[in-house]
Amino acid sequence: MSEELFIRHCSPTLAGIKAGSMFPCTYGSSQELADYIRHANHVLVPKGLRVVPLRHKDGHALIYIFRPKALAKVLKDQTALSVLEKYGYDDIRVDTCVCQLVNRFRCSEEFPHEVGLFLGYPPEDVYGFIENKACGQKCVGCWKVYGDEDAAKKTFALYKKCTAVYNKQWKKGKSIEQLTVAS
Repeated sequence: MSEELFIRHCSPTLAGIKAGSMFPCTYGSSQELADYIRHANHVLVPKGLRVVPLRHKDGHALIYIFRPKALAKVLKDQTALSVLEKYGYDDIRVDTCVCQLVNRFRCSEEFPHEVGLFLGYPPEDVYGFIENKACGQKCVGCWKVYGDEDAAKKTFALYKKCTAVYNKQWKKGKSIEQLTVAS
């Protein structure tokens, strides 16, 4: 795994403007994956972030990076609570919810669409996606929008600009540690 994956997929989370991000990657061995996750957490935990593999098998992993404080705010929203309740989340503490999400990724045959909450997507859009079976959205960007289209478009533009700035800074030699905003 490379820092480039973090820059390409996680810049808004590293910048502190998004609760979480996820990305797929490949790895050579389980030990290599564990060492990389351990190293990433060593660098990012002091900045207020956590890195967790959502699932991994046969050299392919889905990595989740998040800001626990920001995620806690998302998970307290009433719409978010109703989505989480629907999928059996009965304890909204961040650590417990993340553990349950990991379990759903690893054990469920269905893709756990509540993951949108963990990525910081607006709860009304996550709810709309689930209830409308991914149809009837107002627009599509980083996610399918069912609520405030104007706010979502501004957020999409912000994320795109953030990723471009981070990519440019990384190519100039800035490390992930230097680019990550502490919270």
